[in-house]
Amino acid sequence: MTAFNDDDNKSCIHANNLDEGIQPRTQGCEECEKEGMHWVALRLCLECGHVGCCDSSVGLHGTRHYRETGHPVIMALPDKSWKWCYADKSYI
Repeated sequence: MTAFNDDDNKSCIHANNLDEGIQPRTQGCEECEKEGMHWVALRLCLECGHVGCCDSSVGLHGTRHYRETGHPVIMALPDKSWKWCYADKSYI
């Protein structure tokens, strides 16, 4: 019996055809700016350019954007050091 699971190695289909050159629509979290809230870190939607706050922020606007739009992949801002797929719950 092996501890290896083939599902662990599946690639994220949402990572195909990402526009990593997409420009952020705002410099900060769109919703936090409107609501006068503060954020911890920012996430860029790689489908539409929406900028939302991370899950350590009160607003959880990055995750909320995914739930409302179905846009699955985000990138960390400002350094763009990693990408996350909400649908697959994994780093890309």
